[in-house]
Amino acid sequence: MRWQSGRESGNVEDRRGMSPAMVGGGLGTLVVILLGLFFGIDPRPLLQVMNRGGGPAAQQQRQRELTPEEERQGEFARRLLGMTEDVWRDQFAEMGKRYQEPTLVLFSGQVSTEGCGFASSAVGPFYCPADQRVYIDLTFYDELERRFKAPGEFARAYVLAHEVGHHVQNLLGISEEVTRAQRQVGQAEANALSVRLELQADFLAGVWAHHIQEREQVLEPGDIESGLRAATAIGDDALQKQAQGYTVPDSFTHGTSEQRARWFIRGFKTGDIDQGDTFKVDAADL
Repeated sequence: MRWQSGRESGNVEDRRGMSPAMVGGGLGTLVVILLGLFFGIDPRPLLQVMNRGGGPAAQQQRQRELTPEEERQGEFARRLLGMTEDVWRDQFAEMGKRYQEPTLVLFSGQVSTEGCGFASSAVGPFYCPADQRVYIDLTFYDELERRFKAPGEFARAYVLAHEVGHHVQNLLGISEEVTRAQRQVGQAEANALSVRLELQADFLAGVWAHHIQEREQVLEPGDIESGLRAATAIGDDALQKQAQGYTVPDSFTHGTSEQRARWFIRGFKTGDIDQGDTFKVDAADL
């Protein structure tokens, strides 16, 4: 992926290497919960409820110097976020709307959010609608390569573009509508709504890839396949089989491997945000 020529976003908070004490107490219980949630339940509603009102991390000096590889990963994240800003600014302008840029928070191990309580890296990358921030421990990229067998820079780009897709959903009011609907139904139905939300975020990641390629020709041979491997590796069915040897479809919250890859590629091929209304598709056709 040719990302080096992209501009660096200024909307990045780099908290890597800071003291773990910055996240305060009460993390132990939540970490245990999140470890379970990682394999099948959407963490965001829980994060919004638990530790509500926790303030932003206190300003602290970095406790250690970042390694050259960490510096490179940070540059990649800043330039990639800049690419998402450029695409979504244009897409929102076409809709007659103004794109409000999210903030990307890079952290190590654990993090305190303004709107979604405390979290550890065990939950993976996530978006907090309450503070409009994307949170990621970049060591997840190593996990993506080693554990999930999805190497490559575009696989990493897909992960971040998916979380920015959640920000787009938040700005368009989709996330709030889903949250309201989930409160009125049982757990299985709420999970099904979460699947539709996640598949739409995959679609939006594909839309971003379509337009950034048109704008800057950043993709190289094998990049899309790299993104598809990542989407496939973190499908609910793949994660559950890896964790427990069998799947429980009613507990799916992100979609199957096949669904995630298919909606991503649909977004990439069409580049049309109007083609990704996963909430109007029959369940059998998702």
